[in-house]
Amino acid sequence: MSETTGASYAAAGVDIEAGDRAVELMKEWVKKTRRPEVLGGLGGFAGLFDASALKRYERPLLASATDGVGTKVDVARRMGVYDTIGHDLVAMVMDDIVVCGAEPLFMTDYICVGKVHPERVAAIVKGIAEGCVLAGCALVGGETAEHPGLLGEDDFDVAGAGTGVVEADRLLGADRIRTGDAVIAMASSGLHSNGYSLVRHVLLNTAGLALESEVAEFGRTLGEELLEPTKIYSLDCLALTRTTEVHAFSHITGGGLAANLARVIPDGLHAVVDRSTWTPGAIFDLVGRTGNVERLELEKTLNMGVGMMAIVPAESTEVALATLADRGVDAWVAGEITERGAKETGAELVGDYAR
Repeated sequence: MSETTGASYAAAGVDIEAGDRAVELMKEWVKKTRRPEVLGGLGGFAGLFDASALKRYERPLLASATDGVGTKVDVARRMGVYDTIGHDLVAMVMDDIVVCGAEPLFMTDYICVGKVHPERVAAIVKGIAEGCVLAGCALVGGETAEHPGLLGEDDFDVAGAGTGVVEADRLLGADRIRTGDAVIAMASSGLHSNGYSLVRHVLLNTAGLALESEVAEFGRTLGEELLEPTKIYSLDCLALTRTTEVHAFSHITGGGLAANLARVIPDGLHAVVDRSTWTPGAIFDLVGRTGNVERLELEKTLNMGVGMMAIVPAESTEVALATLADRGVDAWVAGEITERGAKETGAELVGDYAR
């Protein structure tokens, strides 16, 4: 009589041992993000953060955000490069948090894969941990989920959530902005993590460009350009708040520069940004030229070379620019705050880009 074998988790495609190995491989990277307030280590059901550290605040406000990196993960998968996408994740989460003036405290991640390849998962977490160090926050935990049958063996996605803190009377935002304030632009490191559905459609699907192809304007391959990690501005923004007066920040993500800047402009005021103050990088020109994408569509989708904006009093611009320069951030005065006209909507780009 033949012996029958019952169903098992492994037979269904979930490899618990591989998951355990991935955790072991990532521990050394998570340890590098540790802050004094973090209790315990990996392996618990929850990450612990000692909230007594907030006693030094008069009225601490917690700021939270969650995000992913969109279809940029497809480029990472196709390139077989997994240790940069984590930088993007941290930037998308923590640079949203710092906009209100909050100091990043801690972050958790969620990695979903079709099949656990321990070294790949560890490489993703390595990138997240390195990003957390750049943002000044701790990586206190996360989850790796294996979804066989829903995702292909090489498919994955990442998401994360973060928490920061800001003193109530130092909260930045629209209510601080005044007519005559200067708008300071901080250069992006490239596409960051937005608009990749358009970029992939234009460059890879329609034009059929190969990720391995060398592009003279970039001085490297197309894939390397597309995987350039998102700039993390958290500590740069906090440095600004310590050295001079800042009224607001705007993180330039999905929707483009004008739409994101408008989110922090109060009723009655208007931000005017002059395109002639900078030249977008070659990647933006390549996407527009190759796909015959109209400028307005590009500007609604991509950051066009600006990843973060600071709104400061006009008299603070010199100190603000000097502070950013000392930190290696390319920044410039790109516009100003004016009274809003009847047909104006909060923020607009004027003029033509410098050549």
